[in-house]
Amino acid sequence: MTTQTSPNIKQSERSELEQDAITMCQEMIRIPSVNFGEGKGDEKAIADYVVRKLEEVGIASRIYESAPGRCNVVANIEGADTERPGLVVHGHIDVVPANAADWSVDPFCGDIRDGMIWGRGALDMKNMDAMILAIVRKWARVGYKPPRNIVLVFFADEEAGMTYGSRWMAKEHPEVFAGCSEAISEVGGFSVTVGDGKRLYLVEGAQKGIHWMKLTAHGKAGHGSMMNDDNAITALSAAVNKIGNHTWPQRYTKTVKILFEKVAKAANKPFDIADLRPLLSELGSTARMIGATLQNSANPTMLEAGYKANVIPQSASAVIDGRFLPGLEDELNQTIRDLVGPDIEIETINRDIALEVDFEGDLVDAMCNALLSQDPDGIPVPYCMSGGTDNKALSDLGIVGYGFSPLRLPPELDFMSLFHGVDERVPVDGIVFGVRVLENFLEHC
Repeated sequence: MTTQTSPNIKQSERSELEQDAITMCQEMIRIPSVNFGEGKGDEKAIADYVVRKLEEVGIASRIYESAPGRCNVVANIEGADTERPGLVVHGHIDVVPANAADWSVDPFCGDIRDGMIWGRGALDMKNMDAMILAIVRKWARVGYKPPRNIVLVFFADEEAGMTYGSRWMAKEHPEVFAGCSEAISEVGGFSVTVGDGKRLYLVEGAQKGIHWMKLTAHGKAGHGSMMNDDNAITALSAAVNKIGNHTWPQRYTKTVKILFEKVAKAANKPFDIADLRPLLSELGSTARMIGATLQNSANPTMLEAGYKANVIPQSASAVIDGRFLPGLEDELNQTIRDLVGPDIEIETINRDIALEVDFEGDLVDAMCNALLSQDPDGIPVPYCMSGGTDNKALSDLGIVGYGFSPLRLPPELDFMSLFHGVDERVPVDGIVFGVRVLENFLEHC
């Protein structure tokens, strides 16, 4: 006589996995690990939480403190085949500030309302942090070993340049990542509904680079009542106006081309490689971000000049947020120089690389198969991200990174506007879907 207890046990394990991910996402949101920039942040409490959750199931971890309160957490999960190159699975544990007066709920409540978990970090990226923790906690409970070694890292300071997080870790503690060849992290594997209901799952395989510039114009100081043909504000304003109104030429990377071919096919629309912009409307609210990856861009973001109404200042400055596609950094820089002319000083405030990796190979196959395991009708596609992630720091160590934090989203949700936005929230059933996909991926990668 045999009993059929195994399916029930597996269902119990799955339910515990899903509930663990949901609960930890709520609990992590309630720890306000706010990064104010300029070195003002504190991840100590959230780092201690991660360590404690790992300790509960017997997983040892270590906090690497790059500055007082700036904490990174590392844990090692041994794989079945220790000879294979390892995989870095990473998230960041800091969040951007939130003005409570603008929100309809407490930004750090972590409450479930209307089928969503609400709060700062719900999407960016405590949902993924919670899914990672839930999976390795389940493995520890049942004695499972993944196919390869996994290095878990929860970084500080991703929201303000990575100085105290992944950049510091890659420079000061490269040994943490020794033997690792690939990585996964945030903003990828989320669904976008197109055409007659087909779901694309966008896996991040490319990122634009960053060049933040300070423009400075010098002129002749003087009394505001007098004529002045060497006014620094006038010169700076003209330069800023040219940049802000410049029409950047379309430049399509290999990642963008693959994405739009898939969009055209799914929506049953023509694919014209000469101009992909007509297909943007098929991507709903995601079009704002995807549209920024069809070209370089430069947006004026800050101005500074003068100290009194009747004094013409000797100098004036502006900050430009420049973003360049893989391989097109020189084009961005030269265009800015040509637009502002020789008399405007250009100073680099911050620069970071662009990334683009191939959407092929065993790791990509594992991501695609994991998505299809939970949504057989889904269509995995690569995309280029207009911003950046900690994968840039890891690339300095030769680690190939992808954005893969899977979520199935309702078509009407304006997903991209919630990143750093008001009333940030994540669907509960999206986390259930995501943790199932991520578990499948990590057990077959």
